[in-house]
Amino acid sequence: MPLLKSAQARFLGLLASLWLGVFVVTRSILLLTHLGEAQLSAGGVLRLYGEGMIYDLTFLLYALAPLALYLLLCPAWLWRKRWHLRLLQVAMTFGVFLMLFTAVAEWLFWDEFGVRFNFIAVDYLVYSDEVINNILESYPVYPLLAALTVIAVITTALLQPRVRRIAAAPLLSWPERGISLAGAVTAVALSILVVGQDFPRSSGGNAYQHELASNGPYQFFAAFRNNELDYTQFYPQLPETTAATTLRDEVSEANARFVDTDPMGVRRQIDNPGQPRKLNLILVTVESLSAKYMGSEGDARNLTPNLDALRQQSLYFNQFYATGTRTTRGLEAITLSIPPTPGRSIVKRIGRETGFASLGQQLGAQGYDSVFVYGGRGYFDNMNAFFAGNGYRVVDQASVPDEEVTFTNAWGMSDEDLYNQTLKLADADAAAGKPFLLQLMTTSNHRPYSYPEGRIDIPSGTGREGAVKYTDYAIGQFLAQAREKPWFKDTVFVFVADHTAGSAGKEDLPVHNYHIPLFVYAPGLIDAREDSRVASQIDLAPTLMGLLNMDYTSTFFGHNLLRPDTGPGRALIGNYQHLGLFDGQDLAILSPRGLIRRHDDAMGLSVEKAAQATDPLVRRAIAYYEGASYDYGHRLLAWQPSSSHPVRQVSQR
Repeated sequence: MPLLKSAQARFLGLLASLWLGVFVVTRSILLLTHLGEAQLSAGGVLRLYGEGMIYDLTFLLYALAPLALYLLLCPAWLWRKRWHLRLLQVAMTFGVFLMLFTAVAEWLFWDEFGVRFNFIAVDYLVYSDEVINNILESYPVYPLLAALTVIAVITTALLQPRVRRIAAAPLLSWPERGISLAGAVTAVALSILVVGQDFPRSSGGNAYQHELASNGPYQFFAAFRNNELDYTQFYPQLPETTAATTLRDEVSEANARFVDTDPMGVRRQIDNPGQPRKLNLILVTVESLSAKYMGSEGDARNLTPNLDALRQQSLYFNQFYATGTRTTRGLEAITLSIPPTPGRSIVKRIGRETGFASLGQQLGAQGYDSVFVYGGRGYFDNMNAFFAGNGYRVVDQASVPDEEVTFTNAWGMSDEDLYNQTLKLADADAAAGKPFLLQLMTTSNHRPYSYPEGRIDIPSGTGREGAVKYTDYAIGQFLAQAREKPWFKDTVFVFVADHTAGSAGKEDLPVHNYHIPLFVYAPGLIDAREDSRVASQIDLAPTLMGLLNMDYTSTFFGHNLLRPDTGPGRALIGNYQHLGLFDGQDLAILSPRGLIRRHDDAMGLSVEKAAQATDPLVRRAIAYYEGASYDYGHRLLAWQPSSSHPVRQVSQR
C-alpha cells in the first residue's frame, strides 16, 4: 500500500494543504498591498513565491512533527474509536483557527514594523501585559477572535465528510510507520542544517522581496535562538591593525588623549576648554517622532506648530539620524554613545546591560542628579535594570501616585503627566541646589495613539496624525510651564526622537526613514542656528558633555558636534541584522555571512552594488561595528575599567 494513501498521511496532507493555502494567501495580500513599494519584476515575483515555498514547507516540517509522531504511534484499536474521530475533528478546527490567527497577527505585525515576524515579536511575548493591552486598545480583538472561531468551525464542518473518509482509510503497518518516522527525522535534520533565517533569501536587492519570501511563523521560532549575532562569526572584519587605526581616527579629536592599553579600545581623556558649566539638562526622547511629520520639514498638515516654532529658537540639526528602529536602540545610542551591535540592543541583554560609562554616570560623577523618567512601567524592555545599573535614578509610572496621573493607556501615562512629574523633579533638585540630568522617554506617540480629549482638534485614538499633534501640544505646554520656573535660565532642553515612525522600505536600510529631529534649546546660553552636518544619535552624549565644558574619561564612539574639528560626518544605522554607515551621499551595508554592499546616491537613485572591505566607506563602517562589538565583548566600555586588563598587541590577521 503506498504510504501517501494511508489515513495518517492523508490527514497530515489535508492539514498541511490548508496551512500552505493560508501562507500563500497571506504572502499574496502583503505583496498586493505593497506592490508599488516592492517594485518587483515578473522574475522577482516567481523567486519570491519559490523561496517562500521552501520556508513554508520547512515550517510545516517542524509544526506538524508532534502530530505526525502521534499519528504514527497511534494503534489501530485506538484509531477506530468514535471519540478519536471527534478528536481529529477538534484538532482540525484548532489547526484552522491557529493558521487564521497567525495570518491576522502577521498582518498586524507588518502594519507596525514593515517586516514578517522576527525577534521583536519574541521580545514582545516577555512584556505581555503592555502588548496585550496595546492590542486590545488598538484593534477589535474579541470580535476578531469570534469571527476567526466561526470561520474555523464552518471550515471544519465543510471538511467533516472528508475527515471521516480519511479516518476510515487503511493505516500504515508498523514497518511502514518505522520507515515514515525515519524519513521524517531525516527531513527535519536536513532542514535544520540547510534552511536558516537567511537561506534561501539573498541579502542584496529588494528588502520587501526578502521579507515577503519569508514565512512569518518560521522566522518567529527561529528568532528564539538568533536574537543576538556574534559579529566576528557573521560579519566582515578588517585586519586588527587596520580596524584599530581606522576606529581611533574616527573617534579622535584634538582635545582627546587615548588611555586604553588595548589598541581596539576607545577610552580616552577628554579635555574640554573653558570653565565647567553646571547647567541643568532635560533630555526628552520622544517616541517615534520622524522628521517627516514636521511642518518645517515639508509636512503640510500643521501637526507640529510648537516644534516648528522651537526650531527657530534652537540649535537644530537637520541631518540627524536614529541608529535603529526600536526605542531600546535609541536609548542605547543616546545613553552609551555606541553604534548598534548586531541583534538586540544592549538595553535588552539581561545580565550584561549594566556597568557602562554612560551619560548618567559621567554627570553623576560631576555632582548631578541623573534621573531616567519614563511614562510607562520601566520593567518593559528591561529599561529599569539598564538605567539603574548605569548611574541613573529611575522614576516611572509605578513611582507616581495615582492621584497625579490624569490619563493612561496600555503604554503608560500621557505626555502631560510625564512632563508634570519632570517639573516636580526639577523643582526638588533646584530647591536642594543640585544640578540635574532628567532623561525622559515619552509614550503618547505610539499605537493606540490615545491621549486626553479636548487638547487638539483630532479625536483621541484615531491614528498617528493625532498622536503627533498631541505630542507637539504637550511639548508646547511643558516649555510654557518651564519658562516660569527660576531654574529655566540655567537649563538646556534637548528634544530628540528614539526612532522614526516607520523604517520599512524596499532597501534593507532606507536612509531617509531614519531621519529624526534634534533640538538643543537654551535661550541666552545657546545661539539659535541650523547645523547641516550628517550626525547620529551616538553624537548626542559627547556633544552635551562638550556643551558643559566638562573634562571626563570617555568611552563614547560619538563626536562632539560643537567642535569645528570633528571628523567627517556620518550616520550609523541598523536593524536587527544589517548594519550601515551613511556619509551624507553613499551608504555602506554590512550583512550576515560577511556580505558587503554599497548604495551610491543613497538618498536618490540608491544604486546597489557589491563592495570590498578595502573600500574607504566600507572600511569606516567595519571599524565602527567591529570595534563596538569587540569593546562590548571585552568590557572595554565599563565605567570602572578592569585593572587586570592586559596590554595586547594587535595581530595582522
